[in-house]
Amino acid sequence: MSSMAAFSPFLSPNSFTPLSGTAKHTDYHSSSSCLSRLLQQHLYKTTTTSTSNNSKKREFPVASVAASSSISFPYQPPVNVDYLEQEFSGHGVVFKAIGDSCVAKMELDNGSKAIMMLPSGLITSYKASMWHGGTVELLQSSVSESEENGAGGAAAAIAIQGGVSLAFDCSREVGQQVPWSPTNWALHQITGNPQDHIQVELISTDSEDMVEIKYIITLKQDVLISEIVVSNSTSSSLQLTGSILSHLTVSSPDATYAIGLERSDFFTRLPILSSFGIIPHDFGMKNEAQISKLWQQMAGWGPNNQNDGKQEDTNQRGNNEEEMEGEEDDNYKHLREQMSRIYTSAPTDFTIIDRGRRNSVVVGRDGFDELYMFSPGSSHEDYGKYAYICVGQSAMLKPIIVRPNESWRGGQRLYNPNL
Repeated sequence: MSSMAAFSPFLSPNSFTPLSGTAKHTDYHSSSSCLSRLLQQHLYKTTTTSTSNNSKKREFPVASVAASSSISFPYQPPVNVDYLEQEFSGHGVVFKAIGDSCVAKMELDNGSKAIMMLPSGLITSYKASMWHGGTVELLQSSVSESEENGAGGAAAAIAIQGGVSLAFDCSREVGQQVPWSPTNWALHQITGNPQDHIQVELISTDSEDMVEIKYIITLKQDVLISEIVVSNSTSSSLQLTGSILSHLTVSSPDATYAIGLERSDFFTRLPILSSFGIIPHDFGMKNEAQISKLWQQMAGWGPNNQNDGKQEDTNQRGNNEEEMEGEEDDNYKHLREQMSRIYTSAPTDFTIIDRGRRNSVVVGRDGFDELYMFSPGSSHEDYGKYAYICVGQSAMLKPIIVRPNESWRGGQRLYNPNL
């Protein structure tokens, strides 16, 4: 298996420039309208400021890791947008440069739209067509603007969290000490057309080109599908741990309900920490020391952190939230309280209803046995940023085993029943 099977339109793939030093951050309202305005203001164009006869052009690179405003993170190498337009145009996808990265905008003739970041693979927006002829945003994205003071002086950067993202670790049973996480994606192919569906296929491989993961995003008239295909060409079995995470925007968790989970077994666990996850800094914590300890984990990788140091993880759980095993007794589960659970026997399809917006989304899974559900609760001052419910098709409690020279496929469906 060779990584050259897909041409990666990124320059200097092994060259990453750290964003270090003192950072000043500005958080924007996490609605889709704010995201669109910020893209228009800072992303689709460069910003020019003039003094007398001199002008200064400022680039706004997008960080590949945006775990916390207090953490320094690398950004991805530049994306060759001209190549993408030339090679992959004609299927209903338009590419726009954002500093050193870009967005791929997918749009169907019926009005359904999706926006994906490259090379991170983060889906920041899914606007679904409705029965009344308009569209409604189904995903929550949070945009932060920061000013980084590094060796070259102050520079502005945009970090985007939320949406739909992948948070996975891959480790071999033999011969690998450090798990590999697919975070840098090469665009492999685009198929379909605006009349029916658009499918975008990304590929990421490990350093030895022995493990390949395909990330396939399909936009149909009434559904957004995110799938992964893991191919193992090594001589030992592969363990896959992690989740497909989706931040569904709601009017408020206080007006949101999960339908269809009655009698599903669950474990109460700490939130899944990932590069693009939105988690309140004080979630489930009782003192500043516990808050600091949780956010220190964000400097590393989410699922990896939750698997390493089992004794430390056990002590931390005991200090701030007791791990509980139970059975869901409510078929109309109110999500107003803080909650972080992994359901082990949930149905393959269930519904999130937002009574405030009078909207619903049917969440489906394929291949995964576990369902992750997170609610930030309804008591936050930054109400707009935390007006979401996070769902994930996951393998956190029990890793998925991919045997040598075999493949495994799993995915998630966000179905719009309101068309």
